[in-house]
Amino acid sequence: MKRARFTEEQIIAVLKEHEAGAKTADLARKHGVSEATLYNWKAKFGGMDVSEVKRLKQLEDENARLKKLLAEAMLDTAALRELLSKKW
Repeated sequence: MKRARFTEEQIIAVLKEHEAGAKTADLARKHGVSEATLYNWKAKFGGMDVSEVKRLKQLEDENARLKKLLAEAMLDTAALRELLSKKW
């Protein structure tokens, strides 16, 4: 089954409906997601505006990129150390 991807704006809109008093089961059925998904969204994005969610996503992407760069640098360093220790 194809997984539906919701934009930050859509997620915030669903959470605003929930805060307005809509029942979780009704929202889940209306938007085609499970209740657990709604609770996960609320835990992650609860109380945020769209701009804050976009900034969070941007920071997560940058963090992933920096972690990848660090891992590559550490791998290069380890390879160089191993190479130098073998020569002597």
